[in-house]
Amino acid sequence: MPRDFQGKIELDIRDSTPDWGAYELTKAPKDAPNVLVVLYDDTGLAAWEPYGGRIKMPTLQRLADNGLTYSQWHTTSLCSPTRSTFLTGRTHHQNGFATISESAVGFPGYSGHIPKSNASIARILRDAGWSTYWVGKNHNVPVNALSSGSDRSEWPLGQGFDRFYGFIGGETNQWYPDLAVDNHYIDQPYMPEDGYHLSKDLADQAIRMLRDTKQSNPDKPWYLWFCPGANHAPHHAPQEYIDKYKGVFDDGYEAYREWVLPRMIERGILPEGTELTEINPMTEGTFSPGDAVRPWAELSDEEKRLFSRMAEVFAGYSEYTDAQVGRVIDHLEKSGQLENTLIIYAADNGASGEGSPSGSVNENLFFNGYPDDVAHNLEMIDELGGPEAYNHYPTGWAVAFSTPFRMFKRYSYAGGSADPLIIHWPAGIAAKGEVRDQYHHCTDIVPTILEACGVTAPSVVDGVEQTPMPGVSMNYTFDSGDAPTKKETQYYELAGTRGIWHKGWKAVAEHGPIPIGLGNFDKDRWQLFHVDEDRSEAHDLATEHPEKLEELTALWLEEAHKYGVLPLNDLSVPELVKLEYHLPVPVDGRYIYYPGTTEVQEQLAARTQQVSFKILADVDFTSDTEGVIVAQGSRFGGYSLYVKDGELSFVYNFLGIPPEQRVTTGAPSEGRHVVGVGFEKKGHGEHGEALGTLTLYVDDQAVDSADIRTQLGRYALTGEGLSVGYDSGDTVTIAYPNRFAFTGGEIHEVVYDVADDHYIDIEREFAAKLASD
Repeated sequence: MPRDFQGKIELDIRDSTPDWGAYELTKAPKDAPNVLVVLYDDTGLAAWEPYGGRIKMPTLQRLADNGLTYSQWHTTSLCSPTRSTFLTGRTHHQNGFATISESAVGFPGYSGHIPKSNASIARILRDAGWSTYWVGKNHNVPVNALSSGSDRSEWPLGQGFDRFYGFIGGETNQWYPDLAVDNHYIDQPYMPEDGYHLSKDLADQAIRMLRDTKQSNPDKPWYLWFCPGANHAPHHAPQEYIDKYKGVFDDGYEAYREWVLPRMIERGILPEGTELTEINPMTEGTFSPGDAVRPWAELSDEEKRLFSRMAEVFAGYSEYTDAQVGRVIDHLEKSGQLENTLIIYAADNGASGEGSPSGSVNENLFFNGYPDDVAHNLEMIDELGGPEAYNHYPTGWAVAFSTPFRMFKRYSYAGGSADPLIIHWPAGIAAKGEVRDQYHHCTDIVPTILEACGVTAPSVVDGVEQTPMPGVSMNYTFDSGDAPTKKETQYYELAGTRGIWHKGWKAVAEHGPIPIGLGNFDKDRWQLFHVDEDRSEAHDLATEHPEKLEELTALWLEEAHKYGVLPLNDLSVPELVKLEYHLPVPVDGRYIYYPGTTEVQEQLAARTQQVSFKILADVDFTSDTEGVIVAQGSRFGGYSLYVKDGELSFVYNFLGIPPEQRVTTGAPSEGRHVVGVGFEKKGHGEHGEALGTLTLYVDDQAVDSADIRTQLGRYALTGEGLSVGYDSGDTVTIAYPNRFAFTGGEIHEVVYDVADDHYIDIEREFAAKLASD
C-alpha cells in the first residue's frame, strides 16, 4: 500500500522535493503467477474426454496431460451459488446466494447480496498488485441492481475487477447475447451472419485485455476469470462442430452410462468396483416428474433421432467453446506467460435436467412450468443449435453426463455436485498427467489461489472485519498424490435438497428441489453412503448404520446454523414468484418509459404476466414511420408493438409456440396519436397461463382484438429486457429484422398500467395531456 509522503514541501516548488514512492501501488511478490480460472456451466463428470467421456476437449486434454485431474472435487450443484464461492471463498449461504440471483427471497442466506465482510478474490488480489479481469457470465449481481440506474457496488467493478465484458444474468442467447461492458449494457458488436458467437467474442475480449495489461504493465501479474455461456442452455454452436458428432450418441443415454463407466475407471477417475446407480433412483413423490428419465427403449425412432441430435449439439457447443479457450492458452504460450500461469479449468454444477424428459427447443418452457411438445420439437430438429432454437437436451442425457451418480444439477447427490476440475501450472506443479483423489469443494478454490500467489487474506477490508474463509487450500495435493484429504466436513443444500459429507461418509435427504415444492422437511427420509468405498452413492446404508446417520444429520443441522442455511426453501415456481424481488408497483399501477432508455431488465420492468394490463404509446406518425415502438423478450417468449409495411401490429409470442398471437390494423394517419393494447384477463389455462382478450387501440377506437394466452413466469431467464424504440437482442418476431429501430416519427413516451382501470380512462388522460402540450 502507498506510504506516507517523505519529500519536502516549501513555499516554492523549486525548493521542494517530490516523493513518487508515496504513490506507488502495491507490487505483487516476485515471480508471482498469473491466474486464469475457466468456469464452464452445467457439465457432469462423465461428459468430457479427459474424464472418459465422448466430448472432445483438446484444450482441456492438453492441460490435463501436463497438469492434474481432480476426481473428487465438488460444487454447490447450481450456478450462482457456486460462482459466489469462486468469487469470495465463502459458502453460498454466507454469500447470500443459496439460489440463483433471480430467485432471491429476502433472507440473509437467500438475499442475492454478498456482504461486505466477504471481500472478493479480485479485491484481495488487486490490492496485492494484480490486474483483475472478468469475462463472460456473471450471475452474481443482485436482482434489484440490474437496471441501468441501479447501484453498481455489486457489479464486477464494484467487486474489485478492473474490467468486465460479458453478460450479467444466468444465461443468454449465444447468437444474440445480452451484453454488458464494465458498468453498462451494450449492443453486440456484430451479427451471426457475420460470424458472431458469444464464445468467440469472449475469447477475443479476454485476449485483448491480456494484451493491454502486458503492453502497459509488462511485469504486473493478472487474474482473469473466464466464464463462457457454455454449457448452459441455449445449446448453440456452429454447424461444423455439431456435425463432428453425427451418430456419436445414437446408442442412447443408458448405453452411454454403461460405456463411459469403465473408461472413467480406466483413467483413474473412479475406483475399481464403482457401480452405476439407477437411472430413476428417487422414490415417487420426492422429486418433480419433470426430472424423470424416459427409458431409451420406450422411445420412438423419431424421438431417438431427436434426442441424439440434442446431445450432438451439446457436444459441439462444448468443444467449440474449448477451442476458444484454446485461443487464450495459445496467446499465453506465444507471449511466454503459460509457464507461470496457474490455470484452473472447471464446471459449476452437474449436467442440467432443465430440458424435461423429452428435451426442449425452448428452455424457457421449463422456467414457465409449461410442458414441451415432442411433435413440435421434432419439427425443429434441423434448427437445433442455430438462432431459431433455444434448445436443451432431455433429462436422460443429464443422467448420462453425470455418470455414475444419482440425478444431476440442483440435487445434493454427487450427480449435482461432482464436477470436473483440472489444474495446470508448470512453474508450480512438477507432476504431469496425474489424478488427484482428495475430497474437495468449490469453497477451496480461493484459498488455493491465494496460497499459490503468496497472498494472505486480509482480516479487514474498507474498515469491515472479514468473515474467515471456511475452505481448505488444495496446494498440498500438487506434488503429493497420496496425501490424505485435509478437508473433514462439507455440507450441501440447494432448493431444499440437503447433504453432508464427513470423513468419507455422506448423508443425503431424499428431497427434490424447486419446482416441486414438497415442504415437510422434518419428514424426509435420509440416506447414508460410505463414499470412500461407494463413490457413486449406490448403496444406502441407513438401516445398517443408524448411529452414523444420526451423527451426520445432527452435523448437517449444526453446519446449517453455522453458515446461515435456514430457512429451507423449496417453493414451487408460482409460490416462489410471489416472494422473488419485483420492482414495487407504483400506487397508481403505472410505469412510464421513454425512447433511448437502455433496456429495462425484466425484474425491474412493469410485470405483464398473469395480470390484466394496458400498454399505451404517445407517438408522432408520418407516412414514413416504421420500426418497434416497444418490445420485451424474444422469439422464445415476449411481445412487441411495431409498425411495418403500413401496418400497426402488436404480437404476443407465447413461449415461441406457433402461431404468433397478434392484432393488426393500418398505421395511423400523419400526426400525434395514442396507440396501444389492453389485455383483459378472464381466467387460466391448464398450465397456469393467463387467458383473456387482447384489444388493439388507435386513440379511443378499438380496431382489432383476439383471445390470447400470456406467460406464467418470465419472458427470459435473464436479459431481453424492455426496450423503447427498438427490439434488443433476439427479436420477438421474425416479421422484422434485428433491432428494427423506430424511424420516421417520434415516440414521446410509453405508459404501462397494471391497475384495474379501463383502457378508455387512461386514453382520455393522454388526450388531456396532448391538449395541454
